[in-house]
Amino acid sequence: MVEGGMKCVKILLLVFNFIFVIAGAGLIGAGAAVQLKFKDYFALLGGQFSSAAALLIAVGVIIFFIALFGCIGAWKENHCCVMIYAVLLVVIFILEISAGIAGYVYHSEVEEEVKKLMTETQKEYSKGGDKTEVWDAIQKEFKCCGIMNYTEWKEQMTNSSVPKSCCISESGCSGSDADVANNKTYTEGCLTKFETFVKDNVFIIGGVGIGLAFVQIIGILFAFCLARALRKEYEVV
Repeated sequence: MVEGGMKCVKILLLVFNFIFVIAGAGLIGAGAAVQLKFKDYFALLGGQFSSAAALLIAVGVIIFFIALFGCIGAWKENHCCVMIYAVLLVVIFILEISAGIAGYVYHSEVEEEVKKLMTETQKEYSKGGDKTEVWDAIQKEFKCCGIMNYTEWKEQMTNSSVPKSCCISESGCSGSDADVANNKTYTEGCLTKFETFVKDNVFIIGGVGIGLAFVQIIGILFAFCLARALRKEYEVV
């Protein structure tokens, strides 16, 4: 049995792991929330944005089980379990820092990437399907029309000036020239609004990952301290 200060470390490690379990659940929740937000825009964004949220969920699940493993090791005062737990925390720490840095780096590339994807999918609007649905969803949700402005749709549309999803109110609005002239449609472009939406969610993913990684440092220190005390005790025995 560990005694004195190390008994305190054992208790603190158990408390930390309880908090860590909650943090793992929080990661799963944050990843799921971002996934749900991006759900309607997968046809435009592809998997590159949602994969970061999926990674958060996966790390959250792994952290949940690692924390339980750490609790068992600390409670049973098993040197091997505590060491494995500490090493796993270090590996997860490195992964989270890497993912967080990648998220912030990608944050600066969002504008160019989103504009490229929007330009490519806008050309396929008239074909129907996923690309049409995602554009309709964006224009309704963000109250906008086109990438930079509504005039871009004239090259894509045949029976109207803009898609019906550009209408402020769908009642009595078909997206015709008359509707645009009578201010029945949105005229502001979607790029800035949608780009801000994507950036905010990428920022959340990066922030949560890096924030939790630094909290883990406490657990790593506690785990190595307890493992060292247990090893000394085994050597004495």
